[in-house]
Amino acid sequence: MATNIGTIDRALRIVIGVMLIAYALKLGLPSTGWNWVGWIGVVPLLTAFVGACPLYSLLGVNTCSRE
Repeated sequence: MATNIGTIDRALRIVIGVMLIAYALKLGLPSTGWNWVGWIGVVPLLTAFVGACPLYSLLGVNTCSRE
């Protein structure tokens, strides 16, 4: 799979993923009963570390400046 995630997009995915996982683990955040939803944060982290987003590939989006 070709790289289709740029630097700013990658940084935002890491920040959002870490925040969601912190919510899931209740790190300094209240327990709401919906904390399990925070595990969705694994998806942006994985795509950021791999550098490719399958949804971007399907939609034809490329935020990476390299060709």
